[in-house]
Amino acid sequence: NSSANMPITKRRCSLAAVSLVIALSSTLSKTATGFAYAPNFITKIIEQSTGIAPVGLLDVTGGSGSLAVTDADADITTSSESSPSFVGPITTRFPPEPNGYLHLGHAKAVSFNFAVARAFSAGKGRCHMRLDDTNPTKEDEEYVKSILEDVRWIQRGCPPFDVDDSVDAVELSEEDRGPWYGPVRKTSDYFSLIYDAAIHLIERGEAFVDELTAEEMREYRGTLTEVGKESPWRNRNIEENLELFRGMRNGDYPEGKYVLRAKIDMSSPNLNMRDPVIYRIKHESHQATGDEWCIYPMYDFSHPIADAAEGVTHSLCTLEFEDHRPLYDWVAERVFDAGLVDRLPRQIEFSRLNLKYTVLSKR
Repeated sequence: NSSANMPITKRRCSLAAVSLVIALSSTLSKTATGFAYAPNFITKIIEQSTGIAPVGLLDVTGGSGSLAVTDADADITTSSESSPSFVGPITTRFPPEPNGYLHLGHAKAVSFNFAVARAFSAGKGRCHMRLDDTNPTKEDEEYVKSILEDVRWIQRGCPPFDVDDSVDAVELSEEDRGPWYGPVRKTSDYFSLIYDAAIHLIERGEAFVDELTAEEMREYRGTLTEVGKESPWRNRNIEENLELFRGMRNGDYPEGKYVLRAKIDMSSPNLNMRDPVIYRIKHESHQATGDEWCIYPMYDFSHPIADAAEGVTHSLCTLEFEDHRPLYDWVAERVFDAGLVDRLPRQIEFSRLNLKYTVLSKR
């Protein structure tokens, strides 16, 4: 990534990433070639919930066997106890939005997701590469190419995961080739499934079309100390909601006129559960699907569905998504119960990387 023709923004991004890659790639990503790294609460949780032991980890137990899960770890494991029996293979994913170049935080996420998958080779561990392309306003094919190039670079020297099933054992295009498992995936690959999931929620009375303005919605949402207020359109009948949502899909309304919201609990202490928006209108061409769609799902709605659809078993993300986990589970459980997917993924959070005097993210 040292080409003189590279845009200055990307050159700076790539040069800054070198320091993290030196630190992380050698310790996290090389388990397949003989390096080892310390076990952590995520590998412990995966081992406990699947019965599959990781390989290539340092022995920090003094020969006493696997590390015990602490009380803090137990808080995280409880969410899996009501899940159906584990269905492998153990699968992680790296799902950046193609709306910018990768930064240092991404470099850690790449290394961590790939390394955890390789640590569970006994469980046919694999890591998917997925582009979370749900916002055509900010996405560009340039970012897609840059992201894939940088992931290949960060994972250089590591062999790709073996493709051993007929679904993914296809001839890959040049763009699809990389250290990840199978082809490059995109959230837009699942737009039809995500739309069907929204229809299902409406038919169950668990989603409604709202026409509050963005400002009114903020007002109605409440605060951390005050419960929210229900929208006046929260109790539309199912037939009207279906008609309006299909009209949104057909392009009958301008942007901002309507949104689709999940109907959960406006008094929840978790603001993410207060009837979140799950679909909005955007009359913009999409870099992958063109003009096929004019409504796009929100991240919190599309992410668990995409994870479930492609068989992700462990959705690893940073701690700022901890408060989003109840919504992740709420969505995943409903699409699973509807028979739209055949497995339930698990979200587990890990801490962000913090370095002094360094820009770590686009925010």
